[in-house]
Amino acid sequence: MAKRSKGYRSKSRGKLTKHVRERGLSPVSRVIQEFGPGAKVTIILDPGVVKGQPHPRYHGRIGVVRERRGRAYVVEIRDGGSIKKVISRPEHLRVVEAR
Repeated sequence: MAKRSKGYRSKSRGKLTKHVRERGLSPVSRVIQEFGPGAKVTIILDPGVVKGQPHPRYHGRIGVVRERRGRAYVVEIRDGGSIKKVISRPEHLRVVEAR
């Protein structure tokens, strides 16, 4: 029996599948949205776009945009006691609504 793959998207069936009515292409507005430095964003993975996708471990996390790198953004996230930099394209980011 072959050893199973433990690739980038392993153990993420629930996170990385769209619900039935959400299937298909995502709106273009999500691709062209822009964030300034210091903007608070939530990382919500778009399963329809594999490119520029952060690791599934960061799905649902809130972070702060630090810089733009090409088409992507560098987002700082607190993970335990340390701060990590996650590189993500705008398709996988949403603005945090003020409460």
